[in-house]
Amino acid sequence: MIKSLSKSLAGLSIGLIAMGCSTSAVITALPISYTNTSERISELSESDTQGWGHLDLIKDTVPGMSVNRAYAELLKKRKGQTVIVGVIDSGIDLNHEDIRDVLWVNKGEKPGDGIDNDGNGYIDDVYGYNFLGESYHEQLEIARIIRLKIGDEAYQAEARAALESKLPEAQAGLPQLVQIEQFVSMAHQNIQKQLGKEYYSMSELEKYQPKSPQEEQQVGILMQVMAMGQDIPAALADLNEGINYYKGQVEYHLNVAFDGRKPVGDNPYDINDKKYGNGNPTIRNKDESHGTHVAGIIAATRDNNKGVNGVAKNVSIMSLRTVPDGDEYDKDVALAIRYAVDNGAKVINASFGKSFSPNAEWVYEALEYAASKDVLFVHAAGNDGKDLDDPENKNFPNDHKFQNSPEFVENVITVGALTSNFGSSMIATFSNYGKQNVDIFAPGDGIYSTMPDNNYEFQGGTSMAAPAVAGIAAMIRSYYPQLSAVQVKQVIMQSGISPQVKVQLGGPDGTEKTFLEISKSGKIANLYNAIILADQVSRGTAKL
Repeated sequence: MIKSLSKSLAGLSIGLIAMGCSTSAVITALPISYTNTSERISELSESDTQGWGHLDLIKDTVPGMSVNRAYAELLKKRKGQTVIVGVIDSGIDLNHEDIRDVLWVNKGEKPGDGIDNDGNGYIDDVYGYNFLGESYHEQLEIARIIRLKIGDEAYQAEARAALESKLPEAQAGLPQLVQIEQFVSMAHQNIQKQLGKEYYSMSELEKYQPKSPQEEQQVGILMQVMAMGQDIPAALADLNEGINYYKGQVEYHLNVAFDGRKPVGDNPYDINDKKYGNGNPTIRNKDESHGTHVAGIIAATRDNNKGVNGVAKNVSIMSLRTVPDGDEYDKDVALAIRYAVDNGAKVINASFGKSFSPNAEWVYEALEYAASKDVLFVHAAGNDGKDLDDPENKNFPNDHKFQNSPEFVENVITVGALTSNFGSSMIATFSNYGKQNVDIFAPGDGIYSTMPDNNYEFQGGTSMAAPAVAGIAAMIRSYYPQLSAVQVKQVIMQSGISPQVKVQLGGPDGTEKTFLEISKSGKIANLYNAIILADQVSRGTAKL
């Protein structure tokens, strides 16, 4: 009885410390609701474009998460506990000016001595762990299934059919884009020389008198490009991005003969082969930018007059280098989840996914382990523009195992992506959706965040929406640590905003549906409302 009472008092004191000295603003605040169906007319400013996901639907008519408003009105004088967020992703640029101050540091480990000082089974894991060793390029799982003959004949045939549907496009697209890029680049350089200037306008091209049929052709193609609304340098950048995409598909992702795991040296299909990787989960080259961008969305240092503000403060980012340039391995994901859980993470962000998962059970077991340890797992819904309720549209990992029965764990929240355009075009054309299998939507298209080498850039994907929600989850766990992972998930889903509009799926010609038809909550995640509801639940004035 005495031990039980002391534990209860200790828990109460922790909660009071976390809430801080001023909660009156939260207690008296009213949650945001929105019934207006009008769309925004004016353009966003540059600063608002860079931070639109933090704006407020009422004040700014942008489907942001009311992050700025929550800090200004509810959290100004409050202190919270530090929350560790595990980022299972590509490597993170650990030296980035906007991230290095929010990194998790394993205080039990001495860097660089080659010893497992804290006895957690991982050597020199100061900032997290690198499950990829020195590998980077990888196959998609379908190519690995074919190369290694994984699964039965039917499974291999399914993988081969998927590969054969993708490979011809990449093989045909790569030389075409290379040829176009070479012609546009040559034409651009020639006109720059002829006009004697680096930058030129459409009117200058129209006035220019070509000196040969070849030059006339060059001017024509440049005018065509500029007529599409792009300047030539931007068009060349897009072409090079397309070339790199198809090159990756042909040389690595869909190349059955390629073995990207060789530098690691383990058997990635043996869950008991755990002596691999290293304690250096930073990036291996500047193109490995995904994890850095995700980490910045969650917790880039706030108000330091650099770059961007993350959604959450009081966060320590744990870097788990697990996702290569290609499909992640199930073993790495399962072990990364367990590492994060065992080393104190209370939220895990998982901005990855794939349609084939030969060892999915290892990941399912890891999710169950995370659930048993009260850890919330935030997962990106995927970028195929498909309905995840359709069993044909497989997306791994998941919390349902493609069955109609209830979710096998309650600690997973799956996030779809929004654009900054309130109204019918609010759902990103690439975002997956699903009444049963996508829980909520969050800003995910055109998100400005951290990139390697102290850079910043816009990127889009449900990969950007998931960390926005992970940031909200971290804030709830920071200020209301007495709430469980399941309660945090329920708070996020129940406190969101329900726009009373129909949205188009897959672009302007897509099917129109309501938010309630494309997600379980029918809502947009909102930090302001989540703080209010979390406060009410923690004080017993509201139930979930």
